[in-house]
Amino acid sequence: MDNSSLRAPAETAVKQCMNLQSDESCAVVTDDGCKAIGEALYRVAAEITDDTVFLRYPPGNQHGEEPPEPVAGAMRSADVVLAPTTKSLSHTEARSEANAAGARIATLPGISEGVFLMGLDADYEAIRQHCEDVLAQVADAAEVRVTSPQGTDITFGVGSREWNLDTGIVHEPGEMSNLPAGEVFLAPETADGTFVVDGTMRPHGKLDGRELRFEVEDGYVTDIDDPDIRAEVETAAEEVGRDAYNLAELGIGTNVAVTDLVGSVLLDEKAGGTVHIAIGDDHAIGGDTHAPIHLDGILTEPTVYADSEVVDLPQSER
Repeated sequence: MDNSSLRAPAETAVKQCMNLQSDESCAVVTDDGCKAIGEALYRVAAEITDDTVFLRYPPGNQHGEEPPEPVAGAMRSADVVLAPTTKSLSHTEARSEANAAGARIATLPGISEGVFLMGLDADYEAIRQHCEDVLAQVADAAEVRVTSPQGTDITFGVGSREWNLDTGIVHEPGEMSNLPAGEVFLAPETADGTFVVDGTMRPHGKLDGRELRFEVEDGYVTDIDDPDIRAEVETAAEEVGRDAYNLAELGIGTNVAVTDLVGSVLLDEKAGGTVHIAIGDDHAIGGDTHAPIHLDGILTEPTVYADSEVVDLPQSER
């Protein structure tokens, strides 16, 4: 792919999403697998501010693995951080500490050039409005229930946890977003029931008619019918025990520009009208569980209830 084609989405990210200014510093953090996207972001950022650095390191082994300390140090000292990396930096202490120091951060985990082009071809002010519309419907609910024709029926207890907005608009110190963006999400205190993933889930990608079934009790996944996913969780459990089975996240997609699932969790979980449910780490999104795994599964036909009231979900034209 001609790298010049990456300029337009890079401009959306740097200018509309991050609002980088000439008197600010910017750190572009990337690795060998996302080098072209990192370079496109660096070129746009360097045209805005001379205080721009480009940091590249070998891809990590797993999502949530901490970056090298020089990278973490650069993140802490920057005003704006853009991180297109093969393995996600979203659920890392480096990202949390940089946010705490006031950095505005966008992570782009597992981003491909195709997803970069599709997911950043969007009006992020409109996506922010969709996020706020969904939040208004769920914000005061004590319980959220999700059902689907595939057999999902799971209830989440909100408790004292707060909903988060991933709008793609990262203009205030300490804010963070994924890019591509577009979701309202929560680390629930409790969860009980069954969820069936029919959209996209690592390591399989787009499921194309296959369904993955998970049983949940008292906030932990108790049964996984897929041997590959079960093996990933079991490997994480060797390090952190039961926390690897934590029911980590309930997310509602709000990006109506995503018209088709492509097999990338980063993009597909944002599709308007979908729900995603994750297993593992939630400490970076308002929970208290640290785990070396965060697996999202996307449901394509959910119905969401907030204290028994049906939530009006923004719909992509799929």
